[in-house]
Amino acid sequence: MAAPGQGFVAELKGAVTPRAALLVIGVLLLQLGFIVSYVGALHEPTPHKLSIAVVAPPQVSPKLVQALESVPNEAVKPVTAPDAATATQQIRDQKIYAALVVNPTGTEDTLLVGGARGASAAKAAESITTALDKAQGRTVKVEDVAPLAKGDSNGLSAFYLVIGWCVGGYLVASILGISAGSKPANGHRLLIRLGVLALYSVAAGLGGTIIAGPVLNALPGSILALTAIGALVVFTVGAFTMALQCLFDVIGIGIAVLVFVVLGNPSAGGVYPAPLMPPFWRAIGSLIPNGAGTSATRSIAYFGSTNLGMPILVLVVWALIGMGVAYLAVLRGPRSGGRELVAEPAES
Repeated sequence: MAAPGQGFVAELKGAVTPRAALLVIGVLLLQLGFIVSYVGALHEPTPHKLSIAVVAPPQVSPKLVQALESVPNEAVKPVTAPDAATATQQIRDQKIYAALVVNPTGTEDTLLVGGARGASAAKAAESITTALDKAQGRTVKVEDVAPLAKGDSNGLSAFYLVIGWCVGGYLVASILGISAGSKPANGHRLLIRLGVLALYSVAAGLGGTIIAGPVLNALPGSILALTAIGALVVFTVGAFTMALQCLFDVIGIGIAVLVFVVLGNPSAGGVYPAPLMPPFWRAIGSLIPNGAGTSATRSIAYFGSTNLGMPILVLVVWALIGMGVAYLAVLRGPRSGGRELVAEPAES
């Protein structure tokens, strides 16, 4: 008869296999990574090279540029603009975040901001320029030349819409993998999965756009263009998740969560734009589908679809990598113990 302690150890080994124990440890690390990433990215927004243009007479402009350059910690990246109209267009083209327009005949200057690029960036620019003008006995009034829609008061609708699209992408890929095997049995099965993902992506893109736009009136912009971006985001995230599942089985889902949730969401520029985030998240944000999708969605909604080239390129590259890696993984043959099998002919 086994000793009580030995019986418990045997039951424990039967209840929690070594593989399950490793997966639990992986989940713990993923959870801690989630906390580190979100808190690390968002707990202390500090401007870094926030682009502010100076519109001022030639005898004043160099002094203002130098004063902005001297703001501690490289908070400002000052540039010059010939006039207010040019500066306004540069804000709407997403080339700069704000512009200080000096009034040569009075003591009240104007700060042009683009609220749709991020209220926190506009507030940071206002704080910096107000302190600068106050030291010179001047005041600043703020003019928003790219305001948010009435139903998008915090400017987060584009970000949350893209989060929803990303969640749909990795969930539908995960469901397809769990229900029929992480790796398709052959190339035809992979094409079928990708086809299902494509149909789902169009439906998700259209559904999300209609909810955020006409239904909730939270986001303006072309329904067709936003649907196309939404479909591309969903397909990109789904295809890459499929590739991870083909390579790493169920662990691939955890890696997808790491990429798109732990790293992608806080760095996407939704809560704070890139110049207000720490270096690591600032560097990766535009290179992950979450950030690329948020930038593209915001551009369509508020900035006349300017600067769409890079976000779309990022999404397409991720999608191509996902499809390519999945196809190569399928060519290597089925994973040992995989559940998706080609049906064998029945015996007569």
